Amino acid sequence: MIQLFYLLVILAIYLFFDSKYKKTEYYLQTKNPFLHTHLNKGKKGEYLIFKNLHPLEGKKRFLFNLYIPKRNGDTTEIDVVLLHESGIHIFESKNYSGWIFGSEANRYWTQVLPLGRRRSQKNRFFNPILQNKTHVKWLLSYLSDSGLHAYSYAVFSNRCTFKDITLTSGKHDVIHRRNILPTLRHNAAMAGRRLTDTQIDALCEKLFPLTQADETEKFLHGVSVREKQISPDEKPVFRHKQPPRPARETAQPDIGTLCPRCGGRLVVRTAAKGERKGRQFSGCSDFPKCRYTQNIPKNQP
Repeated sequence: MIQLFYLLVILAIYLFFDSKYKKTEYYLQTKNPFLHTHLNKGKKGEYLIFKNLHPLEGKKRFLFNLYIPKRNGDTTEIDVVLLHESGIHIFESKNYSGWIFGSEANRYWTQVLPLGRRRSQKNRFFNPILQNKTHVKWLLSYLSDSGLHAYSYAVFSNRCTFKDITLTSGKHDVIHRRNILPTLRHNAAMAGRRLTDTQIDALCEKLFPLTQADETEKFLHGVSVREKQISPDEKPVFRHKQPPRPARETAQPDIGTLCPRCGGRLVVRTAAKGERKGRQFSGCSDFPKCRYTQNIPKNQP
């Protein structure tokens, strides 16, 4: 009976929050179910941007997941667009944790996740400022109005820490989600009123169809993005204290052959200890992953 009571309480709480969620502009536009939104890291980040900006004063309209056409026939996806009386605000959501490193000019930024015991996992991701520059360019091109003013924001989770972020142009905001409302209020106060209520509604009507992409278009867009933005060394890199090397490379490292075990480059090494101390041998350059060795005869140059 007690277990049944707790289950009923949990169900009642779920239904309460689900009913509130279904009244939001985010749900009415995206139709993303409550659980899907809160269990999907990307969708949850978009929803939390909307939730944090909801108290913003003034006339405003939100748009989510816009697929903007480009001149070459591809599309670029914008996570969140806010049409406000102060202008058009464009958000790239990065719902990441860990330490974040990046520069405005770099193609890729780095996320570092501490794993304990001097170990960490590095993940590289496409520069969100460059992403938003593309978003702003094609959105304004689609609207065909040079008089519109657009703001660019890269919004990160409150769980992450900015370790080294270098911004140079002054045209972009890189912020935690907790700072999104005060940042918007500041920018709106500096800009003043740039759009009338009628203009905001007209822009929303023109852009809304771009939020209704079908699953095929979304899939093709995802494939295109992966092909263009994937880093060649995107796989996680584990950093830890390396074991001591039993040998050192000589000044003549390359002997021009490949390791028969893994295909790596064979290099000349000199034994640092043991019975063969001072003797040269060839070993795989991928040590310690590959421990292949090969003796070098004394009379071989």
